[in-house]
Amino acid sequence: MIDMNDPIYVFDGNCVLCSRAVQYVLRHENQPDMKFVAIKSHLGRKIARQHNVDPDDPHTFIYLEDGKATFSSDAGFAVLKKVGGPMAFLRIARILPRVIRDWIYYRIARNRYKMFGRLETCYVPTPESRARFVLE
Repeated sequence: MIDMNDPIYVFDGNCVLCSRAVQYVLRHENQPDMKFVAIKSHLGRKIARQHNVDPDDPHTFIYLEDGKATFSSDAGFAVLKKVGGPMAFLRIARILPRVIRDWIYYRIARNRYKMFGRLETCYVPTPESRARFVLE
């Protein structure tokens, strides 16, 4: 079961880019307390609808922390704040105005299947990380 007070990363489990981002977080997070929810799971659909995101055609991932939801580039920066590794340098892009960051984010998000591919089944976590996922 998931504690809604934990940091929660709601992701598109069929998206190759999204699934790789989750794998990156698992490898590089500083404090392994983040939970992962597939947007097409029952809980993922509920969270998405609460935040006006279509779970069948998501335009963003959702990151919840301390009761606050963030989306698009802001969500990316919130996750990067908790994660180390080689991609941490991307936090420098926070100096760009949000309208520019989100424009870039949405261009990639809308074309993610064309650019990176689509998984036939939702990402399946390793046995070691399974307890941190809600996929049903």
